[in-house]
Amino acid sequence: MGKPTFKPNPRSRQVWEDLDRYLEFCCDYGYKFNEADLYNNRVYAFQQFRKLEAGKEPRDMWAQDANRRPR
Repeated sequence: MGKPTFKPNPRSRQVWEDLDRYLEFCCDYGYKFNEADLYNNRVYAFQQFRKLEAGKEPRDMWAQDANRRPR
């Protein structure tokens, strides 16, 4: 009898990798991170993440917030 082996599902591995990249994007560009927003195209942060994945420059919220002046 052979040893049981564990083979991770490639689809689940891809989800975890996408989630890690999305977390890094949110930290780098100043967006609020929420795991539930992954693959939700209605969420602005995920739209910007897809823009970065496509090779375009997303909006940097850190720069946007720095330009705002407190009143």
